[in-house]
Amino acid sequence: MESNVAGNATSTRATRFMMEGVGARVIRGPDWKWGKQDGGEGHVGTVRNFESPEEVVVVWDNGTAANYRCSGAYDLRILDSAPTGVKHDGTMCDTCRQQPIFGIRWKCAECVNYDLCSVCYHGDKHNLRHRFYRVSAPGAERCLVEPRRKSKKQAVKGIFPGARVVRGVDWQWEDQDGGNGRRGKVNEVQDWSAASPRSAAYVVWDNGTKNLYRVGFQGMADLKVVNDVKGQNVYKEHLPLLGELGPGNSGPHGLQIGDQVTINLDLEIVRSLQVGHGGWIDAMIESLNTTGTVVGIDEDHDIVVTYPSGNRWTFNLAVLTKVSGASVSPSTSTMTPNSSSVFAVGDIVQVCSDKERVKALQRGHGEWAETMDFTLGKVGRVQQIYHDNDLKVEVCNMTWTYNPNAVTKLASSNGSFSDNSPGERLSMILKRLFECHGSANEELVKAAANGDAARCADILNGSDAAQADVNGVSAGHTALQAAAQNGHVEVIQKLVEAGAETDAEDRDGDRAAHHAAFGDEPAALRALATAGADLNARNRRRQTPLHIAVNKGHLGVVRTLLQLSVHPSLQDSDGDTPLHDAISKKRDDILTLLLDHGADMTLTNNNGFNALHHAALRGNPRYSINVS
Repeated sequence: MESNVAGNATSTRATRFMMEGVGARVIRGPDWKWGKQDGGEGHVGTVRNFESPEEVVVVWDNGTAANYRCSGAYDLRILDSAPTGVKHDGTMCDTCRQQPIFGIRWKCAECVNYDLCSVCYHGDKHNLRHRFYRVSAPGAERCLVEPRRKSKKQAVKGIFPGARVVRGVDWQWEDQDGGNGRRGKVNEVQDWSAASPRSAAYVVWDNGTKNLYRVGFQGMADLKVVNDVKGQNVYKEHLPLLGELGPGNSGPHGLQIGDQVTINLDLEIVRSLQVGHGGWIDAMIESLNTTGTVVGIDEDHDIVVTYPSGNRWTFNLAVLTKVSGASVSPSTSTMTPNSSSVFAVGDIVQVCSDKERVKALQRGHGEWAETMDFTLGKVGRVQQIYHDNDLKVEVCNMTWTYNPNAVTKLASSNGSFSDNSPGERLSMILKRLFECHGSANEELVKAAANGDAARCADILNGSDAAQADVNGVSAGHTALQAAAQNGHVEVIQKLVEAGAETDAEDRDGDRAAHHAAFGDEPAALRALATAGADLNARNRRRQTPLHIAVNKGHLGVVRTLLQLSVHPSLQDSDGDTPLHDAISKKRDDILTLLLDHGADMTLTNNNGFNALHHAALRGNPRYSINVS
């Protein structure tokens, strides 16, 4: 058995959406007028992307792709939103015990605390005379539907167990199927990843090859049905309409599918903000000062934008500006109670410098923490607007919740100036946005990142010593982490001598060693090893520095870590070892290094695939030679 489930964290990470997102499985809705584009009544398709808040692209299981209406007129119903990652934390299906419930949640209106998942609801579990509430997404308004006993069922058809299929529009698996046009049979519907249930089909090809393929994951359609079969019978009229909860898809940050965005910042600023948010490559230069369309929002709330070239790039929300005139959902703007200013996601604001006033305003609005002290008077950017109008503001790469009365708008998200900032050029405001001068800890982290060992020593031993904490955090990182990522060995040594904790973690659980691996800095890793750092430490995704180095393709770091006797086969949260990742990345050189240092080929990941499965998947004889 082979696998298409790549091991690296980037490729296996499930793209999530709040509701009506990319990957949802749909059938025709009440306003359908498009003949048999879908293959006929009850045939199933996959949401590929949103062209605008009013228009969605669907790839039907029969291979047809077209645009449909999802606002005003509703051409589609949502059959299953589980592939998008919608989940109801803290719930459990009282029949099949699925926990939490993914996709649509069905809550009995007549029983106390009784829930069903979609499979069990349409499978006639529980009392058919009872009415149920349909809960489309966490926090969404409940919709009371008629008892199932009084409702008609309809069979859905498409890629279900028993269907005959060929390769589809998104096929990228070489000739696993035996060649273009060769057929296979769907064995069962499975999860492509733990965060994207029911988003893949396990196929046995006529040539004997078996594998898992995407049917909904991230909107992808690896397969096309040539002989469809019936799936589960469903209560069609009970299904939600695609688009009825609002235009497109709105995430917690306020941007929504279909929004037009651009980037108006200097290249160096964008590069800086992209670290940890999709990164930056030279080809992304097309995004600067070019209008793109939001087509996705991932689990970390980074934004996927498509451009006229057809390329898609992932961006930190902070680099994007919503284009004036684009639709704004009710959650993206608000009026402060005591001000005439309207806030929107992306606005540049300044925090009030009066500490006592801010502390008073913060009561019941995110509250006050002494660590917020350095934000007073600083400039930041609005990241999110909560339902109670409080603002999530990023200041110096850290986010805080503020009472809207505690900040003043300097410039709007579209680049226009507020009346509160007369005469200021946008470039000056942006300069202030990225200035983080202030506390000794901030200065220490900045000096460490810049490799200024003398300045670090001055801060730790000079007049600022009383205020400086060698393990203090600024912009989410310690000085040691900043020095490690930038490869400043002399700074690392001075910080360690001053008592820096080699294994302090940032908010992602990454330690200095992880940061050195990210930055491709073998010398920094050697310095950290000398200082006693744990080079096998795991972050919150249970990735070691070796996982990171392999995924980034940093051969020198991989070699250094193995020379320093790290464990070559620890598993991350997906069960993948560095060997899985090396094969996934098609890195013969790294693969050879891992095997030479005793990497275990037999360990299986959470999907049951070991390194040999991955090697076979790639169809490259060099892998077979290396792992045989």
